[in-house]
Amino acid sequence: MSPETTNSETSTALVEVNPQPTALVETERQEEMNELQRETTALIEAIRKRAQSEMQSAGELSREAYLNAVRKARENIEQTKLIDPAQIEHSWEVLQQEADKNWHYILGEVESLGDRIADAAKAAWSRLMASPSDPD
Repeated sequence: MSPETTNSETSTALVEVNPQPTALVETERQEEMNELQRETTALIEAIRKRAQSEMQSAGELSREAYLNAVRKARENIEQTKLIDPAQIEHSWEVLQQEADKNWHYILGEVESLGDRIADAAKAAWSRLMASPSDPD
């Protein structure tokens, strides 16, 4: 064999592509892609399920918190007396005391006015009955 023949045969052998390794690489690459897709899909599904679970738990907690708040409000309303009989009685007593105090004050003022009117009437009567010669 001559060197030219060897080089052309060698270069032909290097340029020539065997379809079997390419198919093998494509198959392996396809399997890797399928595995990546499966794992990615599994990851997305796990995230979706976790998010759904968390949302459901949050909804249940919110519902329970709301129900507890409503129950407490109802219990407080039931336990709180809007009209306390003792307080009404105390208010009535205070009102009576104030009325008595005001009544006594008014009576004192009327009595004082009566005394002044009586004094004025006596003074007027005395003047009227006095003789014109009596000096003032």
